Amino acid sequence: MNNENIKDMEEEIAKNSTFINFLSKYVEDSNYVYWLYMTVYYPLIVTFLLPCVFVLLIYFSSMTLYIFKFHRWVLMKEIRADDVNFWKVANKFIAAVWDAHATIYHGYEIHGLEHLPRNGPALLIYYHGAIPIDMYYFVAKIYLKLDRLTYTVGDRFLFKLPGWKIIAQALKVSPGTVKSCTETLNRGNLLAISPGGVYEAQFGNNYYELLWQNRLGFAKVAIESKAPIIPMFTENLREGFRNIGIARKFFITLYNWTRIPVRPIYGGFPVKFRTHLGPPIYYEEGITPKELQEKTAMAIEKLIVENQRIPGSIVGGLLDRFFNQKQIDVVLNKTRQRRFINNKDT
Repeated sequence: MNNENIKDMEEEIAKNSTFINFLSKYVEDSNYVYWLYMTVYYPLIVTFLLPCVFVLLIYFSSMTLYIFKFHRWVLMKEIRADDVNFWKVANKFIAAVWDAHATIYHGYEIHGLEHLPRNGPALLIYYHGAIPIDMYYFVAKIYLKLDRLTYTVGDRFLFKLPGWKIIAQALKVSPGTVKSCTETLNRGNLLAISPGGVYEAQFGNNYYELLWQNRLGFAKVAIESKAPIIPMFTENLREGFRNIGIARKFFITLYNWTRIPVRPIYGGFPVKFRTHLGPPIYYEEGITPKELQEKTAMAIEKLIVENQRIPGSIVGGLLDRFFNQKQIDVVLNKTRQRRFINNKDT
């Protein structure tokens, strides 16, 4: 490489990166500095920017729903704002957008769909990833495939975000109480709840441990409504989006104080997503909320150890896009399953 090319590289480094320019003062090899700049600096920025695509897609959905709401007189004549058909048209369009993203970007699939009732109520209990993007994909595909809208319970902080209110209104997302969730199921709807919620989203990792903090609300809902529970887990969910691994104790303290998810997220990797639905857990007379919680946790744990590499691997998740056979450490997963059953530690 001639001196002019080296000079051009150094000028570009100085222009675009203060950090790399600082490093070049201590590393004499200009070729190495330039390689570091191209292979570390840019990928690092992209890794933290990709989650923004998910946020933009949410706001695109919100904008589309506002267009349908405020300009319905152009799009659909003589349909009232509270008419079910109005929201159905808007929801179908939004579902098509999310399903297209799911298929193209993550090769999204649902396994065990035969366990989901075509009619009548069911309570879906799922593992919460760093971003619940699998739930958006699942709701979209089920709505398009079965023409059933899945009601979901969302954390209260979501309803303080601008643009979220209309999404919640159209897609039936609510903070949810035991009473309101029971009523939703009694009307024959599908309802999805993540017992781990935001805490599991923020502080879970690629070992896919359940962080339910002894929450029993969903079990009380299932007992009062007598609706079957469908365990749900999405493979490679933590490989698509992850939380940064540093300062975990600090972020736990901050979350307990604010109840707002403040731990940074990175990722957006196009890994293979497969949602697995387990056999229904039917109502049993005399079962307690604690017993039902443990039974449900073990069912989800079974889905995890049968379908997920532990620990999860981003590279492995990417290879799953091309190969059906994935290597799972059977001994490790069976040991974890036995430990989980013996301890019943949820």
